[in-house]
Amino acid sequence: MREKLELLRKAAFEELGGLTTPEEIEAFRVKYLGKKGELTAILKQMGGLSAEERPVIGQLANSVREDIEKKLADVKAETEKRALEARLQSEKIDVTVPGKRSPLGHRHPMYEVLDEIKDIFIGMGFQILDGPEIELADYNFTKLNVEEGHPAREWTDTFYFTEDSEVLLRTQTSPMQIHAMETMTPPIRILAPGRVYRKDEVDATHSPMFHQIEGMAIDKGITMADLKGTLSEVVKQLYGDDTVTRFRPHHFPFTEPSCEMDIRCHKCRGAGCPTCKGEGWIEVLGAGMIHPKVLEGCGIDPDVYSGWAFGMGLERMALGRFKISDLRLIFENDVRFLEQF
Repeated sequence: MREKLELLRKAAFEELGGLTTPEEIEAFRVKYLGKKGELTAILKQMGGLSAEERPVIGQLANSVREDIEKKLADVKAETEKRALEARLQSEKIDVTVPGKRSPLGHRHPMYEVLDEIKDIFIGMGFQILDGPEIELADYNFTKLNVEEGHPAREWTDTFYFTEDSEVLLRTQTSPMQIHAMETMTPPIRILAPGRVYRKDEVDATHSPMFHQIEGMAIDKGITMADLKGTLSEVVKQLYGDDTVTRFRPHHFPFTEPSCEMDIRCHKCRGAGCPTCKGEGWIEVLGAGMIHPKVLEGCGIDPDVYSGWAFGMGLERMALGRFKISDLRLIFENDVRFLEQF
């Protein structure tokens, strides 16, 4: 048995010298030192030894086991060291090689225009407000002097959440006029941008979902001249001093008198094209002096205070700002289009 143990030690050492992978090392451990390994098989034969031989052979077996385990640990450590060096070599970073540039996004052209408009009005002393897109019909229509059955409720029909049509997606940002007048004391100067929803058919200048910007100023002595002067200055700062505008009489239930403001078509410069539907002008907003009934309904004395309000389409402002010919391009999220800005 002594001879078997010595031969086992010699064979194990020779085999250890050729191990190069963790898998081979584990297979070696199981083969020689496992519960069913070769060393265990030899030790099972110790029952046939005499009482005098057992301690001697047992001591030798322990020595063989310790030698194999120590050599195995050395080989394992060396193998792991070589594997780590190989990994570091393969994964090293050459800091002199130019890096890969990660593509970066940028602000949507529509929101670039929104920020510019906000800056213009903030510079004029206006406060930016945000309001709910889900609104009560009382704020969206009634308190804006649009009673139930009024024709304006039909052409701005929207999406309702209740059978009694009292909760809806707002059709305009004008409800923010009411919210502001109910919670603020004159003088009031607010700008309220946000999404609105209507039953408009999709075309080059219309969408059932679009963005509107509501503006309002209330103070003593406010006149229509203040409205026209403010809006003319805004579009000139936005589009340039050569911007041509026109104001047309119109009717809105919540303003009196009312008007619409157009800018000369940026595409055809007034000659007529599909963008302006051959008119040479693009409507950008509706405005007017706040109706005395609306002021009174919000607790503001119309004999003391007056004010103006407007609602402009943000998408249409972006069309003119970036010379975009079709409003649908703003919503389609075509990267080829957006990368131009």
